[in-house]
Amino acid sequence: MSKIAMKTPLVEMDGDEMTRIIWKQIKDIVIEPFVDLKTEYFDLGLEYRDQTNDQVTVDSAIRTQELGVAVKCATITPNAQRVEEYKLKEMWKSPNGTIRAILDGTVFRAPIMTSCITPFVSSWKQPVTIARHAYGDVYRDSEMVIDGACKAELLLTMPDGSTKKQIIHSFDGPGVLLGMHNTDKSIYSFARSCFNYALDVKQDLWFATKDTISKQYDHRFKDIFAEVFAAEFKEKFEAANIEYFYTLIDDAVARIMRCEGNIIWACKNYDGDVMSDMIASANGSLAMMTSVLVSPDGKYEYEAAHGTVTRHYYRYLKGQKTSTNPMATLFAWTGALRKRGELDGIDDLMAYADAVETAAIETIESGIVTGDLKNLMNHENIRVVDTEDFLREIAANIKL
Repeated sequence: MSKIAMKTPLVEMDGDEMTRIIWKQIKDIVIEPFVDLKTEYFDLGLEYRDQTNDQVTVDSAIRTQELGVAVKCATITPNAQRVEEYKLKEMWKSPNGTIRAILDGTVFRAPIMTSCITPFVSSWKQPVTIARHAYGDVYRDSEMVIDGACKAELLLTMPDGSTKKQIIHSFDGPGVLLGMHNTDKSIYSFARSCFNYALDVKQDLWFATKDTISKQYDHRFKDIFAEVFAAEFKEKFEAANIEYFYTLIDDAVARIMRCEGNIIWACKNYDGDVMSDMIASANGSLAMMTSVLVSPDGKYEYEAAHGTVTRHYYRYLKGQKTSTNPMATLFAWTGALRKRGELDGIDDLMAYADAVETAAIETIESGIVTGDLKNLMNHENIRVVDTEDFLREIAANIKL
């Protein structure tokens, strides 16, 4: 069989530790036997990010803006222990945060559901997609430890030199202080990305903040969403027979536990970070979660929604086989290839991506799984295999 040809390359962002190993296995076993793969490669492994002073991360995001579709492996965001372990020049920022800021995008995450893994929330029959704002808030904060009694003030200095200020708190002893921000530009982009994505997938959109408590910060999000919806999307939603719904975050949490799914839940940055992990775990595993960053002008970056699986990597370095779940990383590749095929008009590439995802789900539903899924399965004949054998089973089940 001749390989499926590509016109435009994907931006390929390699990563760290066990997911870097799985990345190559997916390409070798599942993709390259079927696709004449074209990528522009960027090494976002921690060592090379350090060598380039993190310029490689910036370059990969800029190239994504130019080519339109990227696929990213999981990467390390270093803490103090990682700085020592890898002898880094400094504690580099999250590559995901850097890429998201440059693309000004929204992260959409949804669980990969199968018939043999029952969600812990019994009402969920279809996926709940989390739309996470990908800029600002605590991810671009300023923090300070307060040593003793003092007065903390919020100070604004205008271009003409005039100032505005208000008291945050009068400390009578030690404490901590945090300042965070967002921009109208990013919130407008967040809103438009959410409304456009809802129209693309024909699903209702929920948005939730805590505007009753945060009467300026969170209320700004609420107002911008309402403005954009009324001016640009209300009629489109009505024509598509879908709904936009705003509520408080605590009400959304209560409602989400009773709904059947098939909705998009838009959240601010931190809320989305936490709730996407909740959705993933309630559906079985972080490794069973798709993730795509969508910019307001239609650029896409697909990634796994989990970390680099450090514990398995150390076992791999000792020569041991690992049963690490590759599903999220595999679906990052299929998502990117499908979108590339859609944008370039390559039906065979889109059909291939669909076939891989079908084969992956059928492999699990046949009882062949990685170790993390063993105790979640409702199946009489479960066979746990290592990652490489799991991928080979998927490749054997691909029907084109």
